[in-house]
Amino acid sequence: MTKITTNRRDFLKKSAIGVAAAGGTLAAPAIATAAGDTIKWKIQTSWPGGIGLQIFKDWCNSIKEKTGGQLEFIPFGAKDVVGDFQLFDAVKNGVIDAMNPFTLYWAGRIPASVFLSSYPMGLRNPHEWDVFYYGLGGLEIARELFAKEGMFYVGPIQHGPNIIHSKVPIRSVDDFRGRKMRLPGGMVAEVFQELGAKTTLLPGSEIFPALEKGTIDVADYVGPAINLALGFDQVTDYISMGPPGMMSVYQPVDLMDLTVGMKSWNALPDNLKKFVESEVHVYSDLHHAQIQAADQEAWKKFEEAGTEVTRLSADDVEIITEIAVKRWFAWANKDANAARIFKIQLDYMMSGSLGYVTPDMIEGMELNI
Repeated sequence: MTKITTNRRDFLKKSAIGVAAAGGTLAAPAIATAAGDTIKWKIQTSWPGGIGLQIFKDWCNSIKEKTGGQLEFIPFGAKDVVGDFQLFDAVKNGVIDAMNPFTLYWAGRIPASVFLSSYPMGLRNPHEWDVFYYGLGGLEIARELFAKEGMFYVGPIQHGPNIIHSKVPIRSVDDFRGRKMRLPGGMVAEVFQELGAKTTLLPGSEIFPALEKGTIDVADYVGPAINLALGFDQVTDYISMGPPGMMSVYQPVDLMDLTVGMKSWNALPDNLKKFVESEVHVYSDLHHAQIQAADQEAWKKFEEAGTEVTRLSADDVEIITEIAVKRWFAWANKDANAARIFKIQLDYMMSGSLGYVTPDMIEGMELNI
C-alpha cells in the first residue's frame, strides 16, 4: 500500500491547485503559534481495522510535517476512546477534538443527515456527491446544521459502496424476508424492513462477533478489502450486490467526513483552517482511490475462500426503487432542513445530467417546504 506522505513543498503546490479551483488560494502556513508550540487534535475514526484504518493513520501522521510542526493529528481507531455511536457527543463535549465517522450514523440526531450520505436509489456516484457538496450548496448547509450542535463540518470523505455479506444466498429481494440483518439505521433500515428483514443497528467493530454467534445472519458493511480484513469470509459464504455495474442499490456512496468541535476549530489560525479544509478534499480523493485499489485484490481472496457472489435483478431494483421513493419523501418531510437538502438532490436527479427520477415516479408526492 502506498502511504499518504509527501514533502511539504509538493503538498502545498498540489493543494493550492485544488483551492484555486474552488475560488480560493492556499499559501504556505505562516507561523501562527509560539515558537515550538504544536496544536494537537485527537481524532477518532469509525474504521475498526483494515486498510481504512491504516490510510487514516498514515494521513494523520503526515499532517505535522505538512504544516511545519504547527498542527498535529493524533489518530484513534474505532472504540479507542469512545464507542462509535458516542463520537457525536465526544466531539460536542470536547472529549476528543474531531471525528471521522460515517455521516449516516447521525440520522437520529440530525434528521437531515440522512441526505448527507447516499441513500437507496438516490445519487449513485462519488462525483455526484462532490457536485452536491461543492457545487450545489451542500457543504454550506451541512456546516450550518452541525454548527447548531457546536461542531464544524469540514467536508465529506469519499469511501466507496457498501456490500452485503450473508450466511445464506440472497438471490432476490424475497430472500431478505425474515432475515436478521445488520444495517446502519435510518432510511436504509426502513427499506429493508419493508422487504421483510428484521434489522438491527451495530457499529462495524461488532459485526463479526454477531455473525459468528448467529445473532445476525446478514450484514451490510463497507467494501470487500475492509470486510476481508475484518474476517467476514470466515463467518459468511455469500456476498450480495446489485445488478452488474451497481455494487450497491442501497448505499452506493458511503460517505464519511471530518467534523471538529467548534472550540477546537475556532482556536485554529485562519491559515490552518484553510489548510485543513483543502487537505480534507485531497484526502477524500486519495482515501477513495486507495480503498478501491485494495478492493481489487480482496475480490480474488474472497473467490479463493469460496465466497459466492450473487446479484439482484433489474426487477428487484424496480421493487426497491418503489419503496425507496416513498421513504425519500417521508424522511425529507421530517424537518425543513431535510426537505431543503433533498429538494436540491431531487432537482439534480431529475435534470438532464442524471435522469434517475421521472415525474411519474413522484406523482402525488409533495415536500413540506
